Amino acid sequence: MKLWSTFDVDVTGWSRDLAVEVGGRGVVSHAGTAAVRLLADRTGLTEGLSRAMARRGFMPVHDRGRVFADTAVLIADGGRVLSDLAVLRDQAELFGPVASDPTLWRTLDAVGQVQRNKIARVRARIREHVWSLIERRHGRIPPSRVADRDLGTTVVVRLDGSLVIAHSDKQLAAGTYKGSFGHHPLLAMCDNTGESLALLLRTGSAGSNTTADHLEVLDAAIAQIPAKHRRNLLVTVDGAGASHGLIKYITALNAKPGRQAHYSVGWELGARERAAIGRVPAKAWQAVLDHHGDPRPLDKAGVVELTALLRHHPDGDQLENWPADLRIICRREKPHPGAQLSLFEEADGWRYQLVATNTPGSGSGATVQFLEARHRPHARVEDHVRCGKQTGLGHLPSTKIEINRAWCLAATIAIDLLAWLRLLCLEGTLAKAEPKTLRYRLLHTAARIVRGQRKRKIKIPETWPWAAPLAACLRAALALPPPTR
Repeated sequence: MKLWSTFDVDVTGWSRDLAVEVGGRGVVSHAGTAAVRLLADRTGLTEGLSRAMARRGFMPVHDRGRVFADTAVLIADGGRVLSDLAVLRDQAELFGPVASDPTLWRTLDAVGQVQRNKIARVRARIREHVWSLIERRHGRIPPSRVADRDLGTTVVVRLDGSLVIAHSDKQLAAGTYKGSFGHHPLLAMCDNTGESLALLLRTGSAGSNTTADHLEVLDAAIAQIPAKHRRNLLVTVDGAGASHGLIKYITALNAKPGRQAHYSVGWELGARERAAIGRVPAKAWQAVLDHHGDPRPLDKAGVVELTALLRHHPDGDQLENWPADLRIICRREKPHPGAQLSLFEEADGWRYQLVATNTPGSGSGATVQFLEARHRPHARVEDHVRCGKQTGLGHLPSTKIEINRAWCLAATIAIDLLAWLRLLCLEGTLAKAEPKTLRYRLLHTAARIVRGQRKRKIKIPETWPWAAPLAACLRAALALPPPTR
Protein backbone atom coordinates (compact mmCIF):
# COMPACT_ATOMS: atom_id res chain seq x y z
CA MET A 1 0.00 0.00 0.00
CA LYS A 2 1.41 3.42 -0.95
CA LEU A 3 1.11 6.21 1.60
CA TRP A 4 0.57 9.75 0.32
CA SER A 5 1.48 12.88 2.22
CA THR A 6 -0.36 16.18 1.97
CA PHE A 7 2.42 17.56 -0.25
CA ASP A 8 5.42 16.05 -2.04
CA VAL A 9 8.93 17.08 -0.94
CA ASP A 10 11.69 17.13 -3.56
CA VAL A 11 14.65 16.16 -1.37
CA THR A 12 17.18 16.48 -4.20
CA GLY A 13 15.85 19.63 -5.79
CA TRP A 14 18.60 21.84 -4.33
CA SER A 15 20.97 20.81 -7.15
CA ARG A 16 18.60 21.08 -10.13
CA ASP A 17 19.74 24.56 -11.24
CA LEU A 18 23.44 24.15 -10.42
CA ALA A 19 26.17 24.71 -13.02
CA VAL A 20 29.95 24.73 -12.68
CA GLU A 21 32.45 27.14 -14.18
CA VAL A 22 36.11 27.93 -13.55
CA GLY A 23 36.52 31.67 -13.72
CA GLY A 24 35.88 33.29 -10.35
CA ARG A 25 38.02 36.32 -9.51
CA GLY A 26 38.69 38.07 -6.25
CA VAL A 27 37.80 34.94 -4.28
CA VAL A 28 40.42 33.14 -2.21
CA SER A 29 40.30 29.82 -0.43
CA HIS A 30 42.00 29.13 2.91
CA ALA A 31 41.59 32.77 3.92
CA GLY A 32 41.88 31.86 7.59
CA THR A 33 45.40 30.53 7.00
CA ALA A 34 46.43 34.16 6.69
CA ALA A 35 46.12 34.34 10.50
CA VAL A 36 48.75 31.61 10.88
CA ARG A 37 51.09 33.36 8.46
CA LEU A 38 50.51 36.66 10.25
CA LEU A 39 51.47 34.98 13.54
CA ALA A 40 54.78 33.86 12.04
CA ASP A 41 55.46 37.38 10.77
CA ARG A 42 54.18 39.48 13.69
CA THR A 43 55.97 37.45 16.37
CA GLY A 44 59.28 37.92 14.55
CA LEU A 45 59.61 34.24 13.65
CA THR A 46 59.87 34.78 9.88
CA GLU A 47 62.53 37.45 10.27
CA GLY A 48 64.48 35.26 12.69
CA LEU A 49 64.35 32.31 10.30
CA SER A 50 65.58 34.60 7.53
CA ARG A 51 68.68 35.49 9.54
CA ALA A 52 69.25 31.89 10.62
CA MET A 53 69.17 30.60 7.04
CA ALA A 54 71.06 33.44 5.35
CA ARG A 55 74.18 32.54 3.37
CA ARG A 56 76.94 35.06 2.79
CA GLY A 57 77.09 36.18 -0.85
CA PHE A 58 73.83 34.41 -1.75
CA MET A 59 70.78 36.58 -2.55
CA PRO A 60 67.91 34.30 -3.61
CA VAL A 61 64.75 35.51 -5.30
CA HIS A 62 62.72 34.00 -2.45
CA ASP A 63 64.17 34.57 1.02
CA ARG A 64 64.93 31.18 2.56
CA GLY A 65 63.48 32.15 5.93
CA ARG A 66 60.26 33.19 4.22
CA VAL A 67 60.16 29.87 2.39
CA PHE A 68 60.76 27.88 5.58
CA ALA A 69 58.09 29.85 7.44
CA ASP A 70 55.68 29.16 4.58
CA THR A 71 56.51 25.47 4.89
CA ALA A 72 55.34 25.60 8.51
CA VAL A 73 52.21 27.48 7.41
CA LEU A 74 51.34 24.92 4.73
CA ILE A 75 51.77 22.13 7.30
CA ALA A 76 49.59 23.96 9.82
CA ASP A 77 47.02 24.30 7.03
CA GLY A 78 46.98 20.52 6.62
CA GLY A 79 49.55 20.01 3.86
CA ARG A 80 51.20 16.59 3.70
CA VAL A 81 53.59 16.91 0.74
CA LEU A 82 55.84 19.65 -0.64
CA SER A 83 53.58 20.31 -3.63
CA ASP A 84 50.82 21.42 -1.23
CA LEU A 85 52.61 24.78 -1.15
CA ALA A 86 50.50 25.50 -4.26
CA VAL A 87 47.61 26.27 -1.91
CA LEU A 88 49.47 29.41 -0.79
CA ARG A 89 51.14 30.12 -4.13
CA ASP A 90 47.90 30.06 -6.12
CA GLN A 91 46.19 32.48 -3.69
CA ALA A 92 48.54 35.30 -4.72
CA GLU A 93 45.89 37.97 -4.12
CA LEU A 94 46.11 37.15 -0.42
CA PHE A 95 49.58 35.71 0.18
CA GLY A 96 51.62 37.49 -2.49
CA PRO A 97 54.58 35.80 -4.23
CA VAL A 98 55.27 32.30 -2.84
CA ALA A 99 58.20 30.06 -3.79
CA SER A 100 57.97 27.23 -6.30
CA ASP A 101 58.19 23.57 -5.34
CA PRO A 102 61.83 23.23 -6.52
CA THR A 103 62.77 26.28 -4.40
CA LEU A 104 61.07 24.72 -1.40
CA TRP A 105 62.95 21.48 -2.02
CA ARG A 106 66.29 23.29 -2.18
CA THR A 107 65.46 25.22 0.98
CA LEU A 108 64.77 22.08 2.99
CA ASP A 109 67.82 20.35 1.53
CA ALA A 110 70.02 23.21 2.77
CA VAL A 111 68.91 22.80 6.39
CA GLY A 112 71.77 20.93 8.07
CA GLN A 113 72.82 20.63 11.70
CA VAL A 114 74.23 24.17 11.76
CA GLN A 115 70.97 25.63 10.47
CA ARG A 116 68.90 23.49 12.86
CA ASN A 117 70.91 24.83 15.81
CA LYS A 118 70.39 28.42 14.64
CA ILE A 119 66.68 27.83 14.13
CA ALA A 120 66.42 26.33 17.64
CA ARG A 121 67.90 29.52 19.10
CA VAL A 122 65.49 31.63 17.05
CA ARG A 123 62.53 29.57 18.26
CA ALA A 124 63.60 29.94 21.90
CA ARG A 125 63.92 33.71 21.56
CA ILE A 126 60.57 34.06 19.80
CA ARG A 127 58.90 31.74 22.33
CA GLU A 128 60.01 34.04 25.14
CA HIS A 129 58.23 36.92 23.39
CA VAL A 130 55.13 34.84 22.69
CA TRP A 131 54.91 33.66 26.30
CA SER A 132 55.01 37.30 27.43
CA LEU A 133 52.05 37.96 25.10
CA ILE A 134 50.23 34.93 26.53
CA GLU A 135 50.80 36.21 30.07
CA ARG A 136 49.53 39.64 29.03
CA ARG A 137 46.34 38.15 27.59
CA HIS A 138 45.60 35.43 30.16
CA GLY A 139 47.39 36.75 33.24
CA ARG A 140 49.71 33.73 33.36
CA ILE A 141 50.91 30.77 31.36
CA PRO A 142 48.03 28.26 31.27
CA PRO A 143 48.56 25.78 34.12
CA SER A 144 48.53 22.04 33.61
CA ARG A 145 45.28 20.55 34.91
CA VAL A 146 45.31 17.57 37.27
CA ALA A 147 42.13 16.09 38.78
CA ASP A 148 40.28 18.98 40.48
CA ARG A 149 43.17 21.43 40.56
CA ASP A 150 46.04 22.81 38.50
CA LEU A 151 49.81 22.71 38.95
CA GLY A 152 50.20 26.49 39.12
CA THR A 153 53.46 27.80 37.70
CA THR A 154 54.91 24.34 37.05
CA VAL A 155 55.83 23.85 33.39
CA VAL A 156 55.13 20.24 32.42
CA VAL A 157 57.29 18.60 29.74
CA ARG A 158 55.97 15.30 28.43
CA LEU A 159 58.30 12.94 26.54
CA ASP A 160 57.02 10.22 24.27
CA GLY A 161 58.00 8.24 21.21
CA SER A 162 55.81 7.36 18.26
CA LEU A 163 56.08 5.38 15.05
CA VAL A 164 55.83 6.97 11.60
CA ILE A 165 55.14 4.36 8.95
CA ALA A 166 57.17 4.51 5.73
CA HIS A 167 55.53 3.08 2.60
CA SER A 168 58.72 3.30 0.56
CA ASP A 169 62.44 2.97 1.16
CA LYS A 170 63.69 6.03 3.07
CA GLN A 171 66.94 6.78 4.85
CA LEU A 172 66.87 5.60 8.50
CA ALA A 173 63.62 3.72 7.92
CA ALA A 174 63.82 0.29 9.54
CA GLY A 175 61.73 -2.40 11.16
CA THR A 176 59.99 -1.27 14.33
CA TYR A 177 59.17 -3.05 17.59
CA LYS A 178 55.58 -3.43 16.34
CA GLY A 179 56.66 -5.25 13.20
CA SER A 180 56.03 -2.27 10.90
CA PHE A 181 58.56 -0.30 8.83
CA GLY A 182 59.42 3.35 9.29
CA HIS A 183 60.88 5.81 11.79
CA HIS A 184 60.65 6.15 15.56
CA PRO A 185 60.84 9.88 16.47
CA LEU A 186 61.05 11.06 20.07
CA LEU A 187 59.05 14.16 21.00
CA ALA A 188 58.84 16.63 23.88
CA MET A 189 55.58 18.54 24.29
CA CYS A 190 54.65 21.37 26.66
CA ASP A 191 51.45 20.34 28.43
CA ASN A 192 50.71 23.92 29.49
CA THR A 193 50.55 25.43 26.01
CA GLY A 194 50.38 22.50 23.57
CA GLU A 195 53.64 23.53 21.90
CA SER A 196 56.17 21.12 20.43
CA LEU A 197 59.44 21.84 22.24
CA ALA A 198 61.76 19.33 20.57
CA LEU A 199 61.82 16.36 18.24
CA LEU A 200 64.49 13.81 17.37
CA LEU A 201 63.93 11.84 14.16
CA ARG A 202 65.33 8.35 14.76
CA THR A 203 65.60 5.06 12.92
CA GLY A 204 62.63 2.74 13.22
CA SER A 205 64.65 0.26 15.28
CA ALA A 206 65.55 2.83 17.96
CA GLY A 207 64.77 1.74 21.49
CA SER A 208 61.98 3.18 23.62
CA ASN A 209 64.23 3.82 26.62
CA THR A 210 67.46 4.97 24.96
CA THR A 211 68.92 7.26 27.62
CA ALA A 212 71.10 9.33 25.28
CA ASP A 213 68.15 10.13 23.01
CA HIS A 214 65.91 11.12 25.92
CA LEU A 215 68.59 13.37 27.40
CA GLU A 216 69.17 15.05 24.03
CA VAL A 217 65.46 15.75 23.57
CA LEU A 218 64.99 16.85 27.19
CA ASP A 219 67.95 19.25 26.97
CA ALA A 220 66.57 20.72 23.74
CA ALA A 221 63.10 21.03 25.28
CA ILE A 222 64.33 22.83 28.40
CA ALA A 223 66.35 25.22 26.22
CA GLN A 224 63.09 26.17 24.48
CA ILE A 225 61.39 27.19 27.74
CA PRO A 226 61.92 30.87 28.64
CA ALA A 227 64.53 31.22 31.39
CA LYS A 228 62.22 32.51 34.12
CA HIS A 229 59.88 29.55 33.61
CA ARG A 230 62.61 26.89 33.87
CA ARG A 231 62.81 27.15 37.65
CA ASN A 232 59.82 24.86 38.22
CA LEU A 233 59.65 21.86 35.90
CA LEU A 234 57.89 18.52 35.87
CA VAL A 235 59.06 15.89 33.36
CA THR A 236 56.77 12.95 32.68
CA VAL A 237 57.60 9.75 30.79
CA ASP A 238 55.80 6.44 30.48
CA GLY A 239 57.28 3.18 31.67
CA ALA A 240 58.80 2.37 28.27
CA GLY A 241 60.81 5.59 28.24
CA ALA A 242 61.99 5.64 31.86
CA SER A 243 65.63 4.82 32.47
CA HIS A 244 68.22 5.03 35.23
CA GLY A 245 70.20 7.67 33.37
CA LEU A 246 67.16 9.91 32.79
CA ILE A 247 66.14 9.81 36.45
CA LYS A 248 69.68 10.60 37.60
CA TYR A 249 69.89 13.50 35.17
CA ILE A 250 66.64 15.08 36.39
CA THR A 251 67.76 14.51 39.99
CA ALA A 252 70.93 16.49 39.23
CA LEU A 253 68.85 19.30 37.74
CA ASN A 254 66.71 19.36 40.86
CA ALA A 255 69.83 19.78 43.03
CA LYS A 256 70.79 23.07 41.38
CA PRO A 257 70.15 26.17 43.53
CA GLY A 258 66.94 27.98 42.68
CA ARG A 259 65.67 25.12 40.51
CA GLN A 260 62.94 22.56 41.01
CA ALA A 261 62.95 19.71 38.51
CA HIS A 262 60.67 16.83 39.38
CA TYR A 263 59.89 13.70 37.41
CA SER A 264 56.92 11.37 37.25
CA VAL A 265 57.74 8.23 35.28
CA GLY A 266 56.28 4.79 34.80
CA TRP A 267 57.94 2.01 36.80
CA GLU A 268 58.23 -1.70 36.03
CA LEU A 269 56.30 -4.21 38.12
CA GLY A 270 59.14 -6.62 38.90
CA ALA A 271 59.77 -9.33 41.49
CA ARG A 272 60.85 -6.90 44.23
CA GLU A 273 57.79 -4.75 43.68
CA ARG A 274 55.46 -7.76 43.71
CA ALA A 275 57.01 -8.88 46.99
CA ALA A 276 56.52 -5.41 48.47
CA ILE A 277 52.86 -5.34 47.37
CA GLY A 278 52.34 -8.65 49.14
CA ARG A 279 53.51 -7.04 52.40
CA VAL A 280 51.16 -4.03 52.22
CA PRO A 281 48.55 -4.11 55.04
CA ALA A 282 44.98 -3.95 53.79
CA LYS A 283 44.28 -0.79 55.78
CA ALA A 284 47.24 1.02 54.15
CA TRP A 285 45.49 1.34 50.78
CA GLN A 286 44.02 4.79 50.14
CA ALA A 287 41.28 5.84 47.74
CA VAL A 288 42.24 6.75 44.18
CA LEU A 289 41.11 10.19 43.02
CA ASP A 290 39.07 10.34 39.82
CA HIS A 291 39.38 13.11 37.20
CA HIS A 292 37.10 15.34 39.28
CA GLY A 293 39.25 14.86 42.38
CA ASP A 294 36.64 12.70 44.10
CA PRO A 295 37.70 9.44 45.84
CA ARG A 296 36.75 6.17 44.19
CA PRO A 297 35.50 3.22 46.27
CA LEU A 298 38.36 1.22 47.81
CA ASP A 299 36.89 -2.03 46.48
CA LYS A 300 37.34 -0.63 42.96
CA ALA A 301 40.76 1.05 43.16
CA GLY A 302 43.47 1.91 45.69
CA VAL A 303 46.85 3.61 45.96
CA VAL A 304 49.77 3.13 48.34
CA GLU A 305 53.45 4.07 48.59
CA LEU A 306 55.96 1.21 48.41
CA THR A 307 59.13 3.22 49.09
CA ALA A 308 59.58 2.21 52.74
CA LEU A 309 58.92 -1.45 52.01
CA LEU A 310 61.58 -1.42 49.28
CA ARG A 311 64.13 0.68 51.15
CA HIS A 312 63.85 -1.29 54.42
CA HIS A 313 63.62 -4.80 53.02
CA PRO A 314 64.86 -7.71 55.18
CA ASP A 315 67.49 -8.39 52.50
CA GLY A 316 68.62 -4.77 52.39
CA ASP A 317 67.78 -1.66 50.41
CA GLN A 318 66.17 -2.76 47.14
CA LEU A 319 66.66 0.71 45.64
CA GLU A 320 70.24 1.38 46.70
CA ASN A 321 71.39 2.10 43.15
CA TRP A 322 68.73 4.74 42.66
CA PRO A 323 68.66 8.34 43.93
CA ALA A 324 67.82 8.69 47.62
CA ASP A 325 64.75 10.86 46.99
CA LEU A 326 63.08 8.39 44.61
CA ARG A 327 59.60 7.31 45.65
CA ILE A 328 57.57 4.39 44.30
CA ILE A 329 53.77 4.72 44.25
CA CYS A 330 51.50 1.81 43.40
CA ARG A 331 47.97 1.94 42.09
CA ARG A 332 45.66 -1.05 41.85
CA GLU A 333 42.23 -1.35 40.31
CA LYS A 334 39.83 -4.07 39.31
CA PRO A 335 40.60 -4.99 35.69
CA HIS A 336 38.05 -4.42 32.99
CA PRO A 337 36.87 -7.41 30.94
CA GLY A 338 39.48 -8.47 28.41
CA ALA A 339 42.40 -6.72 30.13
CA GLN A 340 45.81 -8.36 29.59
CA LEU A 341 47.16 -9.31 33.02
CA SER A 342 50.36 -10.87 34.29
CA LEU A 343 50.23 -14.16 36.17
CA PHE A 344 50.69 -12.24 39.42
CA GLU A 345 47.75 -9.96 38.60
CA GLU A 346 45.54 -12.85 37.52
CA ALA A 347 46.17 -14.64 40.82
CA ASP A 348 45.76 -11.45 42.85
CA GLY A 349 42.65 -10.17 41.09
CA TRP A 350 43.98 -6.61 40.73
CA ARG A 351 45.72 -4.74 37.95
CA TYR A 352 48.78 -2.77 39.13
CA GLN A 353 50.50 0.35 37.79
CA LEU A 354 53.60 1.86 39.37
CA VAL A 355 54.92 5.41 39.26
CA ALA A 356 58.32 6.76 40.35
CA THR A 357 58.75 10.38 41.40
CA ASN A 358 61.09 12.62 43.37
CA THR A 359 58.39 15.02 44.57
CA PRO A 360 58.77 15.07 48.38
CA GLY A 361 55.95 14.01 50.67
CA SER A 362 55.88 17.26 52.59
CA GLY A 363 54.10 20.29 51.21
CA SER A 364 50.63 21.12 50.00
CA GLY A 365 49.17 18.72 47.47
CA ALA A 366 52.01 16.19 47.66
CA THR A 367 49.92 13.31 49.00
CA VAL A 368 50.28 9.86 47.51
CA GLN A 369 46.76 10.17 46.11
CA PHE A 370 47.57 13.42 44.35
CA LEU A 371 50.94 12.26 43.00
CA GLU A 372 49.31 9.21 41.43
CA ALA A 373 46.56 11.38 39.96
CA ARG A 374 49.21 13.81 38.69
CA HIS A 375 50.85 11.10 36.59
CA ARG A 376 47.69 9.89 34.86
CA PRO A 377 47.34 12.97 32.61
CA HIS A 378 50.59 11.88 30.94
CA ALA A 379 48.15 10.10 28.63
CA ARG A 380 47.46 13.55 27.17
CA VAL A 381 50.76 13.24 25.33
CA GLU A 382 49.01 10.71 23.10
CA ASP A 383 46.59 13.45 22.07
CA HIS A 384 49.54 15.74 21.34
CA VAL A 385 51.17 13.01 19.23
CA ARG A 386 47.92 12.36 17.35
CA CYS A 387 47.48 16.05 16.59
CA GLY A 388 51.17 16.22 15.63
CA LYS A 389 50.64 13.46 13.10
CA GLN A 390 47.77 15.50 11.68
CA THR A 391 50.23 18.40 11.43
CA GLY A 392 53.06 17.08 9.31
CA LEU A 393 54.57 14.39 11.54
CA GLY A 394 52.47 11.53 10.19
CA HIS A 395 54.12 11.51 6.78
CA LEU A 396 57.73 12.17 5.77
CA PRO A 397 57.81 13.50 2.18
CA SER A 398 61.32 12.53 1.03
CA THR A 399 63.66 9.58 0.77
CA LYS A 400 66.49 11.82 2.07
CA ILE A 401 66.89 12.03 5.83
CA GLU A 402 68.08 15.66 5.87
CA ILE A 403 64.97 16.84 4.02
CA ASN A 404 62.78 14.80 6.36
CA ARG A 405 64.55 16.31 9.38
CA ALA A 406 63.92 19.79 8.00
CA TRP A 407 60.29 18.85 7.35
CA CYS A 408 59.90 17.63 10.95
CA LEU A 409 61.42 20.88 12.21
CA ALA A 410 58.91 22.84 10.11
CA ALA A 411 56.15 20.59 11.50
CA THR A 412 57.13 21.41 15.10
CA ILE A 413 56.97 25.11 14.19
CA ALA A 414 53.52 24.50 12.63
CA ILE A 415 52.35 22.91 15.89
CA ASP A 416 53.63 25.97 17.75
CA LEU A 417 51.82 28.34 15.37
CA LEU A 418 48.51 26.55 15.92
CA ALA A 419 49.10 26.63 19.68
CA TRP A 420 49.81 30.36 19.54
CA LEU A 421 46.72 30.87 17.38
CA ARG A 422 44.57 29.29 20.09
CA LEU A 423 46.23 31.18 22.93
CA LEU A 424 46.57 34.62 21.33
CA CYS A 425 43.77 34.93 18.77
CA LEU A 426 40.86 32.66 19.72
CA GLU A 427 38.31 32.37 22.50
CA GLY A 428 35.76 29.88 23.78
CA THR A 429 35.64 26.38 22.33
CA LEU A 430 37.85 27.32 19.38
CA ALA A 431 40.66 28.13 21.84
CA LYS A 432 40.68 24.42 22.72
CA ALA A 433 39.98 23.01 19.26
CA GLU A 434 42.21 20.42 17.60
CA PRO A 435 43.90 21.07 14.23
CA LYS A 436 41.23 19.38 12.11
CA THR A 437 38.50 21.50 13.70
CA LEU A 438 40.48 24.70 13.26
CA ARG A 439 41.02 23.92 9.59
CA TYR A 440 37.38 23.06 8.91
CA ARG A 441 35.93 26.06 10.72
CA LEU A 442 38.55 28.76 10.23
CA LEU A 443 41.64 28.12 8.12
CA HIS A 444 39.92 26.72 5.02
CA THR A 445 37.25 29.42 4.84
CA ALA A 446 36.72 31.04 1.44
CA ALA A 447 36.51 34.83 1.27
CA ARG A 448 36.60 37.70 -1.18
CA ILE A 449 39.49 40.15 -1.51
CA VAL A 450 38.29 43.72 -2.02
CA ARG A 451 40.69 46.49 -2.98
CA GLY A 452 40.21 50.15 -2.18
CA GLN A 453 42.05 53.12 -0.69
CA ARG A 454 45.35 51.36 -1.31
CA LYS A 455 44.32 48.50 0.95
CA ARG A 456 43.13 44.93 0.62
CA LYS A 457 40.19 43.79 2.72
CA ILE A 458 39.20 40.20 3.43
CA LYS A 459 35.41 39.95 3.11
CA ILE A 460 34.19 36.86 4.95
CA PRO A 461 30.70 35.59 3.96
CA GLU A 462 28.11 36.66 6.53
CA THR A 463 26.47 33.24 6.31
CA TRP A 464 29.61 31.39 7.43
CA PRO A 465 28.85 30.05 10.94
CA TRP A 466 32.27 31.07 12.25
CA ALA A 467 32.58 34.39 10.40
CA ALA A 468 32.75 36.49 13.58
CA PRO A 469 35.41 34.32 15.33
CA LEU A 470 37.49 34.27 12.13
CA ALA A 471 37.29 38.04 11.74
CA ALA A 472 38.26 38.52 15.39
CA CYS A 473 41.13 36.04 14.94
CA LEU A 474 42.54 37.89 11.93
CA ARG A 475 42.24 41.25 13.69
CA ALA A 476 44.01 39.87 16.77
CA ALA A 477 46.84 38.55 14.61
CA LEU A 478 47.18 41.90 12.84
CA ALA A 479 47.32 43.72 16.20
CA LEU A 480 50.10 41.63 17.75
CA PRO A 481 53.04 43.78 18.88
CA PRO A 482 56.45 42.89 17.45
CA PRO A 483 59.29 41.70 19.70
CA THR A 484 61.30 44.46 21.32
CA ARG A 485 64.64 42.93 20.35
